[in-house]
Amino acid sequence: MKKELNKVAKDINQFLNLYLKKQIKTSLIAPMRYGLFPGGKKIRSKILMDVGKICNVNYKTLIKVGAAIECIHAYSLIHDDLPCMDNDDIRRGKLSTHKKYGEATAVLAGNSLLTLAFEILSDRNLLLKEQVKIKLIKFISESSGHSGIAGGQYLDLNFEKKKISIKKIIDMQIKKTGKLFVFACLAPALIVNKDKKIINRLEKIGHKIGLLFQIVDDLIDCRGNSKKVGKKTKKDKKKGKATLISLLGYQNTIKFAHKLKVDILKKLAIFGKKGDSLKNTIQLILERDK
Repeated sequence: MKKELNKVAKDINQFLNLYLKKQIKTSLIAPMRYGLFPGGKKIRSKILMDVGKICNVNYKTLIKVGAAIECIHAYSLIHDDLPCMDNDDIRRGKLSTHKKYGEATAVLAGNSLLTLAFEILSDRNLLLKEQVKIKLIKFISESSGHSGIAGGQYLDLNFEKKKISIKKIIDMQIKKTGKLFVFACLAPALIVNKDKKIINRLEKIGHKIGLLFQIVDDLIDCRGNSKKVGKKTKKDKKKGKATLISLLGYQNTIKFAHKLKVDILKKLAIFGKKGDSLKNTIQLILERDK
């Protein structure tokens, strides 16, 4: 399982490395690279590949789509770490981009990675029909903006030190984290033009996987080791973040996560053995410690 994950990460990093080498050389390339490489485990892209197996989508095509996902994810982390946001000095075991290059440069590098994702999806070397590319760009844009990552981050900051309902916390976490997982689940189905019934099912699965990922992230922050995780832990409690842990408690949040897993597996049953890779990735999300 980890072998597959490592292969996806290696192939996407290789593609992104070559893609950046072909870009016009500007002063922002270095901070963009810094925020992008070596990157995390590429769980979102692995899920893209898993659903690609269900939908029978070409692996090399999905590597390019995965590269766009990783650019969006890297942009969001660069911005999340800024002093005006979550104010984190360490990311993935090294200085955050703004600590290395300065705040203004980090903002611009993040913006550039965001737009690079659209460039990758509109590239003529991505051998998809123009209408499919438009659908992918539209959906990843919605996943990244005010109705997705940016909107979720706004709510996350706005909810600090306030008593927030479980419904609002879940909505915030789905926007902040879940929407990009939804895109990873839906992109292969959009590429092969699956019917609405399958698309709706995959959308629901994506929401639940994204929420599960965020819950595990919060659990790691609560009990994880900073050196192992590669960033500061126990931040959420200090900042008064609205999380399921703050509302339900640690043990009840673990139970909530396992219930989510059961719900996801039930929804995946329709795909039979084709869904096995995705099931394994979900288990990997639950077992991760960083």
